[in-house]
Amino acid sequence: MNNPYQILGVDSNSSDDAVKAAYRGLAEKYSADNYAGSPLADLAEKKIKEIDDAYDRIMSERRVGQQSSNDPSSGYTGPGNNSSASYIEIRNLINSSRLDEAESRLLQIPAGQRSAEWNFLMGSMNYSRGWMDEATRYFSIAASMEPGNREYAAARNRVQNNSRGYAAGNPYGGYNTSRNSSGCSGCDICTGMMCADCLCKCLGGRGLCC
Repeated sequence: MNNPYQILGVDSNSSDDAVKAAYRGLAEKYSADNYAGSPLADLAEKKIKEIDDAYDRIMSERRVGQQSSNDPSSGYTGPGNNSSASYIEIRNLINSSRLDEAESRLLQIPAGQRSAEWNFLMGSMNYSRGWMDEATRYFSIAASMEPGNREYAAARNRVQNNSRGYAAGNPYGGYNTSRNSSGCSGCDICTGMMCADCLCKCLGGRGLCC
């Protein structure tokens, strides 16, 4: 995943006002109104989504940092870390596909200190592994804990939309997304038995696999 600050053209030390100004400028530049009827309309739409995601990520990280500084007792405070630094590091681990390390760090955080951000990161880690049932559950918890957070709501909606039209636990249809990776569902077994039964009958057998 790209650096959100690079996407907006600002650095990590920029003020909130500078981040917002950069976001507004890019959003206006790639507005759909500017590309109506243009062959670049799809590209502009993708760019807008990328800009929105980058802005949401930056503001979410900063919000977590502000909560930590205002209330030192909130969030995880491991050795040498505050909650903001810990969550940012975990995001980076997930973005780097170091999922086992990310999960280990998340599970070190006491149950009573697991915030909306913790649930969002758990959802992201499970999403990256293809475990969509777990991802949906954690994204939904994060969105319910902070209803106004656009990043959490977008993640929940994305995984729910991806799941439509597929069997539960396997929204993509290409691989098993549950922790049980046997790769064969009850429906697959029944379908296979019916096909075998029909084949036996066609070959002169009595059915039920001859």
